[in-house]
Amino acid sequence: MPPKNFHVRQAAASALHAWADGHDYAETLVERHAHRRQLSSQDRGLLQAILLGVLRNRRLLDHWIGKLRNGKLDPDTRDILRVGLCQLFILGLPDHAAVHETVEVGKANVRGLINAVLRRSITQKEGLLAAVSELSPPVALSHPDWMFSRWKSQFGKADTIALMTWNNQPAETFTRVNPLRGETPEIDGIPVEGAPGFFRMNGPLPTALLAAGQVYIQDPATRHSVELLDPKPGESILDACAAPGGKAFLIASKLGSAETLTCTDSNEKRLPRLQENLQRLGCGMAPISVHDWTQPAPEEWHGKFDAILLDVPCSNTGVIRRRVDVRWRLQPDHLKALVATQRAILENALPCLKAGGRLIYSTCSIDADENEKQIESFLSDHPELKLTGIRQALPFRDGTDGAYAARLETSA
Repeated sequence: MPPKNFHVRQAAASALHAWADGHDYAETLVERHAHRRQLSSQDRGLLQAILLGVLRNRRLLDHWIGKLRNGKLDPDTRDILRVGLCQLFILGLPDHAAVHETVEVGKANVRGLINAVLRRSITQKEGLLAAVSELSPPVALSHPDWMFSRWKSQFGKADTIALMTWNNQPAETFTRVNPLRGETPEIDGIPVEGAPGFFRMNGPLPTALLAAGQVYIQDPATRHSVELLDPKPGESILDACAAPGGKAFLIASKLGSAETLTCTDSNEKRLPRLQENLQRLGCGMAPISVHDWTQPAPEEWHGKFDAILLDVPCSNTGVIRRRVDVRWRLQPDHLKALVATQRAILENALPCLKAGGRLIYSTCSIDADENEKQIESFLSDHPELKLTGIRQALPFRDGTDGAYAARLETSA
């Protein structure tokens, strides 16, 4: 009979195999495999800790495996060893549980090897951990070499190391109080300095407050683009890439409702959740439609909006702490394609702005090509626009997600 928590380790190894095949993102795999094996909430938490721990430290774990085992390993056995070493070295779980229950995940013909490697790791743990400080930063902090080099050229070595260290920590949970619901509820959290209404949570999610629409899970970095947008009651606003609705909620709370807020998204399947979120938060019914902004806008939208928010598709390099697999999925050539997509969205949205209107370009990227250089290039081709504001959040400096926003205005 398998040991008590065998299914958690088995689920972690299976999820890693599915992730490597490109089937889904890490957070989706946690839910899927926890549901499939009917794991308790406690076991689900352990599954998440192992899966995210492996993905955050994947390169370092492979370095340790290379020190503990000579010869080739098949992908499934390597994933099981990653699961075991993550428990022993990263999560600090008891040796007997981590080894015994992980060994059982392997096929009969490799259990002896897995057992030998994990037990060897216990005897060599102190030395392996001490040697981490001698490794190159991309190995020690498990980031691709190209990403380390790119960030180092932009931010310098010290800040890049601080950024990679930040990325490897579990993400904090922030809530934003909903001003449309009246009085501020009692929040088990610490107010975020400089971000009124935002709280850094101390305890578990406030499920009752979330269900009642009194609070919304949201990082303080999201506010920068909406503050630059500065929506005013009665204005016609476009949130062009709106789902799932975090920034739309902030805009609606400034407007007093979502009645004059037009929301679009290129993915029709995401729109019901957007509308549900806005209604739960007391924003009312927003005009919502499907539109791919890499294509020209409908003629009836031309010159219609006082202000436009473009929260464009991006590399997500500012939110790697939350989206732990971004570092492994993103490739340098992807950035060029993203920059082209972003530019197309800018060009197609601009005709929808009224004279004297304002357009906010927003990303959750920290990459200059997607941010400063993108705006510089766009402005050089559109002298009728004026740059009137920039906001940037850097995780290693600001203690929040990374974000960038620029405000462009047309002549009246």
